[in-house]
Amino acid sequence: MMRKILVIGAGKSTSYLLDYLLGKSDTEKVQITIGDIHPKAVPQRIAEHHNCTVVDLDIFKDNERSKAIADSDIVISMLPARFHIKVAEDCLIHKKHLVTASYVSPELLALDTEVKKNELVFMNEIGLDPGVDHMSAMQVIDRIHDKGGKIVLFESFCGGLVAPENDNNLWNYKFTWNPRNVVLAGQGGTAKFIQEGTYKYIPYHRLFRRTEFFDVEGYGRFEGYANRDSLNYRAAYGLQDALTIYRGTMRRVGFSKAWNMFIQLGVTDDTYTIENSENMSYREFINLFLPYSPTDSVELKLRYYLKIDQDDIRWDKLMELKLFDDSKKIGIPNATPAQALQKILEDSWTLKDDEKDMIVMYHKFGYELHGEKKQIDSKLVVIGENQTHTAMAKTVGLPVAIAAIKILNQQITTPGVQIPISKEVYQPILKELETYGINFKEYDVPYLGYNPNSVIS
Repeated sequence: MMRKILVIGAGKSTSYLLDYLLGKSDTEKVQITIGDIHPKAVPQRIAEHHNCTVVDLDIFKDNERSKAIADSDIVISMLPARFHIKVAEDCLIHKKHLVTASYVSPELLALDTEVKKNELVFMNEIGLDPGVDHMSAMQVIDRIHDKGGKIVLFESFCGGLVAPENDNNLWNYKFTWNPRNVVLAGQGGTAKFIQEGTYKYIPYHRLFRRTEFFDVEGYGRFEGYANRDSLNYRAAYGLQDALTIYRGTMRRVGFSKAWNMFIQLGVTDDTYTIENSENMSYREFINLFLPYSPTDSVELKLRYYLKIDQDDIRWDKLMELKLFDDSKKIGIPNATPAQALQKILEDSWTLKDDEKDMIVMYHKFGYELHGEKKQIDSKLVVIGENQTHTAMAKTVGLPVAIAAIKILNQQITTPGVQIPISKEVYQPILKELETYGINFKEYDVPYLGYNPNSVIS
């Protein structure tokens, strides 16, 4: 008898997920139903698979959503995070397992008691970051703890970047995920971490000027800026004794310093709208944030305002984006500054069909064992195939798909609203991910501790 998997949402991150599920559909005896508000956008090769059905599904239509979930054995929600709660509540009513790649919300966590009572698995944060970062970190942390070691330092960074062969702009960056998340990165709260036993806070206006640097063998140097709250997983990871805990986002060196210009100018703000933005040129948009002058050009005013010399590479980066073009239009009615900036960046930073992205992840574990301080560096690099089969889609979608099959096969059975930090979950998933080229390289290095010289203050 065929088991039924419902996948809600068929966006950019689902290419590998759907390929995996359909590729195993005969041997695993599963029928895949893809529910999306734009069913015709599902690629023909997927829609015509003999074990696949594509349906028009609007998750805001309660009866429609409830019926689709009731007809399944497990649900994979690839919707934006804020919509998972609607799906989760129906999964609880109809007693169906649930898998998502998103952060656990307070609303979802509130269902934990009932989820456990019904012996259901609601697996969350099982994508890349969060997801692969949890599993790969816990694999090393548990190994150190099992040997009797004590973690004193944990740092973790992840970035979605452009592959070296397609790294052809001055920013060394192209969009590999939701561009809006890139533009709004770091907003909504002060970054918080702990360094050598002392709590540290970085406000948004300084976030991109306090970066840590590190090297990845074969791929050069990178920088990382702090995530909003590095201490979110302190207890979950068993790092109560760690003196340094720092989680961040990776970029190529120089990106953060250049991005800080947008923050200082005010164009990453998403809290108000701009009049006549639809007909506004890029040049007019930039001029909105500069002082009035009857004689100075927009270019000159911007250089004065941001204190940029003409021979500064940051100036070349701004010019490359065609910020001062009078013929290019924002084209968005009532756009916020952040939305207008996103439009400008998408013109320059969108991957072409044959271009590849790159995922880089880096963990640093400092620990004490038998009175000696040691360090393990763990690094991952994944290169995408093209604009559709990206490294981002691979590292997000495959863990989700693998988890769904293992839950169906009762290889993952511990009930509750959870993240993938137990051996029951991470061991088999990481092992299978290795067969798809998602494998970490570990290096035993001299213990360096937290290097304050690598941070711009």
